[in-house]
Amino acid sequence: MGVVLLAPQVNAQTEVTLDLEPSCPYGYYDYVPYTCAPYGYYGPEWFVDGVFVGAGPWFHGHQDFHGHVDNRFDVRHGYRGPFPQRGERIAAGRRLDRIENFKGNELRNGRGEARAGRR
Repeated sequence: MGVVLLAPQVNAQTEVTLDLEPSCPYGYYDYVPYTCAPYGYYGPEWFVDGVFVGAGPWFHGHQDFHGHVDNRFDVRHGYRGPFPQRGERIAAGRRLDRIENFKGNELRNGRGEARAGRR
């Protein structure tokens, strides 16, 4: 004779939403601790209609994407200039996908890997 055990049906749902992406006006460095990068670090190809496409774990570009950066604005290369604050607003009319006089000196993918390259 077989034994049949019946368990009560439970309908439980748990939803957790975390917004971990920092809100930085000019994007953020693609390495931990993902602090805000200054204006001019990323080239215009990192922006779509003036909106940063991401770097680090939030990268939204295609797999073979490489974009120019000016690593002279990187603290690991000695930069000690001003940094934007998280949540800071971009001046009205400033288009980040049209940075004037941008001089990238490195190609990076969105996952922190670099290769030499000049624009």
